[in-house]
Amino acid sequence: MSIPLISSVVGKHIHAHFAEAQAVAQSTLAVVEFPLSQAAEVMTQCVLGGGKIFACGNGGSATDAQHFAAEMIGRLERERPGLPAIALSADTAVLTSIGNDYAFDAVFARQVQALMQGNDVLLVLTTSGASPSVLEAIRAAHERDARVVAFTGRNGGEARRLLRAGDVEVNVPHTRTMRIQEMHRLLLHIVCDWIDISLLGGGDE
Repeated sequence: MSIPLISSVVGKHIHAHFAEAQAVAQSTLAVVEFPLSQAAEVMTQCVLGGGKIFACGNGGSATDAQHFAAEMIGRLERERPGLPAIALSADTAVLTSIGNDYAFDAVFARQVQALMQGNDVLLVLTTSGASPSVLEAIRAAHERDARVVAFTGRNGGEARRLLRAGDVEVNVPHTRTMRIQEMHRLLLHIVCDWIDISLLGGGDE
């Protein structure tokens, strides 16, 4: 196979991914504006009111939870005080001890039970809406009278059915995991940016 042919095949593959990502972004924007604004307000009021945001997810969603916490405690783009956010997927000793001594389904719920208060918010990231560890975390947050913000994909799954009044679902209506995760990262950046605007001013009027 010649180099030009390889380049042509790879180029088509790259263009196909970009085209799909753009289409998913447009379809997501069509349905997400109101719930995303709700999620941003819930999380903003949480930190302004002295609460903490606890974030969790599995696999790529675990790294997104850690990414969110890093931008809250560190910064997104502008200087500001660090904001209280904790990624429940970050402590390997806690995760492995709970997984070993109890069950993997309990790795987030056990932390929620130990750490969360009623004025906190649980941010869950699940592309399927069906991850048992995430579902148990939602149940545990409700037991603590805490609100839940769920970033989901597909049809929301069981996570959607567990949400109650006061919770918010931000759903990416697509079936491909990588595209859902890409949208979750974009949406989390928007939330972080709105929190910064609420604290520091600026943004579009």
